[in-house]
Formats: sequence, structure tokens, C-alpha cells
Amino acid sequence: MSKSPLRIVFAGTPEFAAASLQAVLDKQTENNYEVIAVYTQPDRPAGRGQKLVQSPVKQLALTNDIPVYQPLNFKLKEDKAELAMLDADIMIVAAYGIILPKIVLDMPKFGCINVHASLLPRWRGAAPIHRALIAGDNETGITIMQMDVGLDTGDMLLKAHCDIKQTDTSATLHDRLAAMGGDALIDALEQLKANTLTPETQDESLTCYAAKLTKQEADIDWSAPAELIERQIRGLSPWPVAYTNSLAGIMKIHAAQHASVSDEDSTPGEILVVSKEGVIVATGQGSVLITDVQFAGGKRMKIQDALNGKHKAALAIGQRLGLIEPSL
Repeated sequence: MSKSPLRIVFAGTPEFAAASLQAVLDKQTENNYEVIAVYTQPDRPAGRGQKLVQSPVKQLALTNDIPVYQPLNFKLKEDKAELAMLDADIMIVAAYGIILPKIVLDMPKFGCINVHASLLPRWRGAAPIHRALIAGDNETGITIMQMDVGLDTGDMLLKAHCDIKQTDTSATLHDRLAAMGGDALIDALEQLKANTLTPETQDESLTCYAAKLTKQEADIDWSAPAELIERQIRGLSPWPVAYTNSLAGIMKIHAAQHASVSDEDSTPGEILVVSKEGVIVATGQGSVLITDVQFAGGKRMKIQDALNGKHKAALAIGQRLGLIEPSL
């Protein structure tokens, strides 16, 4: 007689979490898993029409005929009772966005495990992918963690390492980590079933916090070194997108890289070179080559397209970015 399947409740919301859910679904038959329910955040209004939008995790669950639960939190007795009735062996959490109280963490037989997009204890918190890029880390990864009541403070069960490339944005790094997260999760589940996981306590002296991103921190300070500005641009793409004031108003900068051009007499924010490859801008130390921009009401475009349009004057040599009052 075959063993009973591992009864799984999955809790997650964005695309990062959907990748982990898909990995579990792909292995259901082979590894004897059963996803009995999915928890995700309530549908939210989005877009210009503010229509309610289902999370990527909900869409995937419905496609696979999995029951979906969307409590605001777990403060209500009914929500706790509903989860308890599912009688799960384990709850997998990935970018769920809702804090789980201890009573919920203790419900499943094997508790709750989390798919976290950093090498804990570095970058606990909401935006580990972006923070690793902005900080200039050379490496990040996935940590499968046993959840406790703290913020990403539980014992580490398994790690997968990922190099950060010089060309990475938060979007490209997100996609690699999402795929790695699914693979690491399956590895952890199989080791859990075999009772071969060895929990490791996090070293509190090595912790740092990955705070949520804000639009305010996307404002470029051109007096900063080129290295920091370039990382800021890559780390904040595709959201909230680094920006600066220009002659044509707010200009979002989607892509940039280090430039070799320098001018000791230049002022931070001053445009030094204009070509079809991009616009080179002086910084407090060095310069950056801007290649992709976006102006208010427009779409992302290459510098060459911007130079052929109505914003050409804002990108002329000698213009100084950052100090011009934006057009409202």
C-alpha cells in the first residue's frame, strides 16, 4: 500500500510565489504531494480602471482546481478554524504578504516553511532582491526557512546560491531566484520527508533588513558616485524606477551602466556626451551611460528614439539633470 500524500497548504501572492507553487504542482504525482488549498491576498484594484485583479498565485490555483482562501489576516476565529479543518501536513509560504500568528505557524504537522529570496540572515524583510542589488552584493540566493513569530528569523533548512551579474536588474534577478526557489523548495520537501534536514540557527550578528521600497528613494542624487547611481537604477527597475528632473519634466531611467568618460570641470548631473548609444551624465565621482528612459505620459524607449522626438532638448550636451523643476 502506498504512503499517504504530503498534504500541503500553499500561501503566496506574486509571481515569485507562483513559481514555487508551480514547482510543487509539477511534482505532485512523482513525489506524492497533494496541494489541498491555496491562501493568497484578497483581490486588489489595479490599473486605470481600478478593476479587481487576482494574484498570480490565485490564477494558478484556479487553473488547477485548487480551493482558494483570501482572508485579510488571521485575526478572526473563523479563518483560524478554516485552516485547522484542512488538516495540513505542512504550509509553504512564499511572498504571502500577511503575518502569520503563532497559532497558525503551529497548526500543520511540520509547521510552516518559507521560500525567502536571500541568503539569510542577510536581507530579512520585504525587498531582499532589490536591496542586494542596490548594496552591491556579489551573491544572493534562496533560503528555505522554518518559520517562527519573528521576521524571517527562523532556523535555516536549506540554501541555494546565486551570483549577481553586473547587468542584473531586480527583474532579471527576480526571475532567476523565482526558478531557484521552486527547485530549492522541492529539495527541502524531499529531505523533510526523509528526515535529513538539519536546522541551522541564524547568526544575529550578520543580519540586515530589506525595507520596503519607496518612490522617494528612486530620486537620483547626481552628487553620489557613479557606482552607487548605477546600482540604484538597476535595483529599482522595473519598480519604482529611478528618476530625475529634466528640462522636459520627470525622466525615469530604466537602464544605465558605467561610462569611461570623465570631465574634472563638469557638474554632477551635467550631460557630457550624447549619441545613439546613450547619454553620458557626470556624477560626483565618474559618469554613467543612460540607455533607456521614459517621460511623463510616454513609454519606455531607447535614447536614440528620445533624441528623435520632442524631448531632444532635455538631453542636449550641457543640460543639467536633477536641479530643474519638473513640469507639472
